[in-house]
Amino acid sequence: MKEIPLFLIERLKNQYGEELMKEIVKGFQKKTVTFRINHLKTTLGEIEKVLEEEAILFQKIFWFDDAFLIENKTEEEIRLLDIYKEGKIYLQSLSSMLPVLFLDLEEGMSILDMAAAPGGKTTEIASIYQDKILITACEKNKIRADRLRYNIKKQGVRRATVLESDASKLDEYFSFDSILLDAPCSGSGTLQRENSNSYFKEELIETTKKLQKVLLKKAVQILKPGSTMIYSTCSILEEENELQIEALLNEKLVEVVPLDFPNDIPLLPSKIFGTVVVKPTSLYEGFFIAKLRKR
Repeated sequence: MKEIPLFLIERLKNQYGEELMKEIVKGFQKKTVTFRINHLKTTLGEIEKVLEEEAILFQKIFWFDDAFLIENKTEEEIRLLDIYKEGKIYLQSLSSMLPVLFLDLEEGMSILDMAAAPGGKTTEIASIYQDKILITACEKNKIRADRLRYNIKKQGVRRATVLESDASKLDEYFSFDSILLDAPCSGSGTLQRENSNSYFKEELIETTKKLQKVLLKKAVQILKPGSTMIYSTCSILEEENELQIEALLNEKLVEVVPLDFPNDIPLLPSKIFGTVVVKPTSLYEGFFIAKLRKR
């Protein structure tokens, strides 16, 4: 792994203290292989049978029955399996699976996935709720939007519409029962990814902060009053997380709905009660999650 940028080490030390900073840096390592099953195309029993027949060692994840940890295969090897090619499973990090689990959704509701590509969380919503949620998946970049469409089709999702548009400029006539804003961010919680350090600059943090602020304000604007939304990032820096939420709280636009979070998931301290910062480890990527209710 490439050396962690010194400016990030200083930011982490200032925010979390030296001991936690060292633990975080240690957690920036190669991730394990994890995936979730797709209920639109398969069952837990079928996937477990296939893995056993292929002599693939796996563990189940205690907080999500759909999630599997693979012990003796690489992602490249998993991609060769028919269950992957047929869209019966979706390779996804454990931390990335978490935000969807805290959405308040019921059959027939509408949700906007504001920054949806490549489609991990969009298809997770469809899988969990058996394609009974009306999903609008937004992505402004054509190449990424095409990838989003591909994954939606591959996973057999029928009630998701791809909106190739800038989510920050959506018209005020839109109104949703729920919103998932897995916001563009610096990726400071995921530096274990290969080559990720090459683009990690201070300028990136400043750029994403501005975009997050705009997206958050738009999300609150088009969320139905009294409804809830999830804001998440794969960053562990407070300026992309707690400080963004704090600005909305100061404007009296939202209130925080405390998350009932699994006890055994490693966490970092958060400056806002009820929000969580997942700690980077060999199993988890760094992630921030907040649940907000529109006043």
